[in-house]
Amino acid sequence: MDTIELQPLPSSRPLARDAWPQHHHAMKFSNSLKFNANAEWWDEYIAYSALKKQIYTLESELPIPGRAQDVERGERAALLSGDRNREAANAIFQPLLDTELAKITVFYEVQEKELLYDITELEQLVAKTEEEGINGNAGIDSDDGSDDDDDEDDMLSNGGMPSANRQRSTSQSQAPSGGRNSIEGSTSATRPDPAPLAHPSSRGGNAELEASIASLRGPGSDHGAAPRSPSQRRRARSLSTIPPKTPLATLIRLVKPGANSNAPVVGDAIWQLRSSAATDLQMLFKRRITTLYISLTSLKSYVELNYTGFRKILKKYDKITCNELKDHYMHDIVEKAGPFIQPSKDRLTHAIDRTINLYAKCVTRGDHSAALRQLRVHQREHIVWERDTVWRQMIGKERRGEGADGRVKALGFGDVDSHAEPLLTIYGLKLTKRKLVLVLAIALFVILLNVRIVEGKEANRCLALLLFATTLWATEAIPLFITSMGVPLLVVCLRVIRGPEPENKQLSAEDATKYIFSVMFSPTIMLLIGGFTIASALSKTNIDRVLITRVLSIAGTRPSVVLLSFMAVSCFASMWISNVAAPTLCFTLIKPILRTLPQGSSFAPCLILAIALAANIGGQSSPISSPQNLITLQYMDPPLDWLQWFAVAIPVSAVTIFVIWLLLLVSYKPSYAPDGTELRIRPIRPTKESFTLKQYWVSIVCLVTIALWCVAHQIDHIFGDMGVIAIIPIVAFFSTNVLKKEDFEQFLWTIVFLAMGGIALGKAVVSSGLLATMDDGVRRLVEGLALYEIVLVLSIVVLIISTFISHTIASVLLVPIAAEVGSNLPDPHPRLLVFITGLICSAGMGMPVSGFPNQTAATQEDEMGKVYLSNTDFLKNGVPASVVATMVVATVGYTLMRVVLGL
Repeated sequence: MDTIELQPLPSSRPLARDAWPQHHHAMKFSNSLKFNANAEWWDEYIAYSALKKQIYTLESELPIPGRAQDVERGERAALLSGDRNREAANAIFQPLLDTELAKITVFYEVQEKELLYDITELEQLVAKTEEEGINGNAGIDSDDGSDDDDDEDDMLSNGGMPSANRQRSTSQSQAPSGGRNSIEGSTSATRPDPAPLAHPSSRGGNAELEASIASLRGPGSDHGAAPRSPSQRRRARSLSTIPPKTPLATLIRLVKPGANSNAPVVGDAIWQLRSSAATDLQMLFKRRITTLYISLTSLKSYVELNYTGFRKILKKYDKITCNELKDHYMHDIVEKAGPFIQPSKDRLTHAIDRTINLYAKCVTRGDHSAALRQLRVHQREHIVWERDTVWRQMIGKERRGEGADGRVKALGFGDVDSHAEPLLTIYGLKLTKRKLVLVLAIALFVILLNVRIVEGKEANRCLALLLFATTLWATEAIPLFITSMGVPLLVVCLRVIRGPEPENKQLSAEDATKYIFSVMFSPTIMLLIGGFTIASALSKTNIDRVLITRVLSIAGTRPSVVLLSFMAVSCFASMWISNVAAPTLCFTLIKPILRTLPQGSSFAPCLILAIALAANIGGQSSPISSPQNLITLQYMDPPLDWLQWFAVAIPVSAVTIFVIWLLLLVSYKPSYAPDGTELRIRPIRPTKESFTLKQYWVSIVCLVTIALWCVAHQIDHIFGDMGVIAIIPIVAFFSTNVLKKEDFEQFLWTIVFLAMGGIALGKAVVSSGLLATMDDGVRRLVEGLALYEIVLVLSIVVLIISTFISHTIASVLLVPIAAEVGSNLPDPHPRLLVFITGLICSAGMGMPVSGFPNQTAATQEDEMGKVYLSNTDFLKNGVPASVVATMVVATVGYTLMRVVLGL
C-alpha cells in the first residue's frame, strides 16, 4: 500500500471541526459533547471528531506489528521501528493538541474575566439598592417632577405599557429565546424608537440599576443593533421591556400608580416585601441573576467537557498507536493550563456560590436550598430551549435504543422506506405499496371467510385467518408484532376455538378468551425474556466485548484465519446474546480493520457477509439464540433439554461454519490485495481491564442458569419447566442494580409479542381442526415415502419459505405442520421433524431480508457512504450458504438426532 506523508497542521490554526467527514462509528463522547455543549460556544470546544480522524489516519500509516518472521531479528527490528513510529506520531499529533488547548485557554480566560466582573457588578448593584431603598429616590423625583412626567409620557408613547399589560409581558419574557438565531435575528425586524429624555436622576444613586434595566431591554428597544459581546448577549436574553435611562420611581409608578410613600424601605427588608413594586424589582434581579448563573454553570461544564475530551482522545490515541502520551500530556500540560488548574476551578465554584447567595437574598427570602433548586430548574429549561431540536431527538433515540447517528437499528435497510413512497394519489389520499398490500389482504380475508374451502366452519375461518396473517407477516404491510397482536382478537371474534374431543364444541367468546390468553404467555415466553436478560447483562457489563476481543487478539494477521475467527466468534456470541445483538457487536469490532484495508479490498465485504452468515447459523446453536428455537421447543413433547440440543446443534453449526468459510475463500479470495500482493490484517488488541466484581457476579449467575437449563429434565420436580429457571437471572440482575428499569424497557418486546401471536395462531390451527385437515393433505403427498425422503422434502420447503420471510414467522407457520406430519406417520417421529424444521428455519440466508443479521450487514457502509454488500453478494454467496446449511442439517443433524438422541 502506498504511504502518504503526514504533515502536522500549523500550530496557529485550530482543527476545523468539519475538516473531515463524520463517521457512523463515532464514540459516545462525540454525542455527549453535542448533547451538553453550549450551542453558542460550539466552535470553542475541543475538535474531538477531527482529532479522532487524525488518529485513524496515523493508524493507517503505521506498519503492522509482527510481520517479521525471524524471532530475534524481528523483535529487535519491531522495537526500533515501533519507537520511531511512536515518535513520528507524537510529532504530528501533539501540536494539534497544543493548538486545541491554546484555543480553549484563551476562550476560558475571556469568559471568566467577563463573568467575574458581572457578578461583582451585580453584588454592588444589590448593595446600592438596599442602601437606597425601594422608595429611596422619592426626593429625586421631587427635584424635577415635570421631567418625570415627561419621561413617563415619553415611555408610554414609545412602547411602554400600563401595569396589567406589563406584567403579562414580563411573564412571557421569561421564556428562553430559542437560540442564537432568534436573539440576533430579532433586531432586524424592529424599528428604532425615539430616545427618551435624559433625566438628572439617571446620574444619581440608581444609575447602576438603571444601567442594569437598560441591559435587560428586549428587541423593541431604541437601539436596534444586536448585542455583540457574550456579556451583552446574556443580558439581552433577559428580554426586559423597560426602555433605558428610566428612573426607578417611574418604574414603580408604572406597576403601582400613585406609589409615592415617604417612608422608604431599606436594607434586606426590601426583598421581603410583597407589594407590586417590590415584586417588579425582584423579578428584574431574578432574571439577571438567573442568566448569570446559567452562564457560570455553562462555563464550568465547558471546562469539564474539554478535560474529558482531552482524556478520552489521548486514551484512544495511546490505544491505536501503542503509545504512552496520555499520562504525560494530561498531568504535565493539560492540568497546568489556565482552565484546569485548581485556583481557576475554585474561582468558578466561588462565583457560582455567590450567585446562589444573591438569588437566595433577592428571590427566595434567604432560603439557599430553594434558591439552588430554582436555579437548577431554570438551567434545565434553558438547556431544553437553547439546544438544537435535532440534539433532543438524538437523546430520545439513544434512550429508545437507536443509534445516536439516527440510523435505524430495526428491520430494514436504512432510513428511507421505499414501501412508504406513494405509488399514486387519489383525491388527496396517497396510496403506498404497504397500503395497497393491506387493502388486498383484507379483501382476500373477507372473500375467504365467505367461501367454503375446507370442511368445518371453524377450520374454514381459521384458514382465512392463517392466510391473512401470513400475508401481513410476509409483506410487512403493518409491523410484524401488530399482526401478532391482532391474532387473539380475530381468534376470539371468529369463534375458531373448539372444546376438547369428542364433542369439539365451539367455545363461547368468554371461554375462548380465557383459553387463548392462557396459552399465549407460556414457559417458552418466560424463557425468551430470560434470554434477553442474560444478553442485556453480558452487554451492559462489557463481558461480551472483553471475551470476544481476547479471543480475536490471537487470530493473527492472515486474512483466512481472521475470517474464520470472526465467524466462530459471531456464531458463539449469537448463542448467548442472540443473533440480533451478536452481528451488531461484531460489526463494531471490525471497524479498525476495515479502516486500514486498501481501497477496493475484497476482504471487507467478505468479512461482513461472513459475520452475518455465521450469526444466522448461531441462531440455531442454543435454545435462546433465536425465537424460532423456542417455538421449536414449544411443539416438542417432551421438549429437549439443553444438553440434548447442544449434542446436535453444536456439531451441525461447526460443520456449517467450516464449509461456508471455504465457500467464501473461494468466492472472494480475501487473502490478496487489489494489486495482487499478499494482504495482512491489523490484529485486534485485547482489552487490558481486569474483571470487576459486577462482571464476576454476572458470569456466575449466567453459568448457573445455563447449567440448570442443561439438566432441566432431571430437576423438573423442583422447577417444573425451563421457563421458571429463566426467572433466576431476571431476579438476580434487576435486584442488584446490574440492570435497571430502562434496560427492561429496551428488551425486544416486539419479538416477545411476535412469538406470543405465533403461539396463539398455532393453538387456533390445532383447536379449529384445520391442522388435522392440512395433515391429511400432507400425508397424501408423502404417502409411500421413507422417513429420510420426508426429511429431504420438508427441508427444501422450509428453506424456500424461510429465505423470503422472517425466520421466526417461518417457524410459526411450519413447525406445527411438521409436528402434525410426524405424529401421523406409521412410525411417529414428531420431535425429529420439528427439530429439523426449527434448525433449517435459521438456514435461510440467500436474500438481504433473510433474517436480522443479513439486514444489518446490508446497511454497513464505508467512509464514503458506499455499502459494502450488494444483492449480488447475497445471491452469489448467501444462496449456496443456505443450501450448505440445509444439507448439513439434513445429513449430519439427522444422523445425530437418530443415533445420539434416538428421535
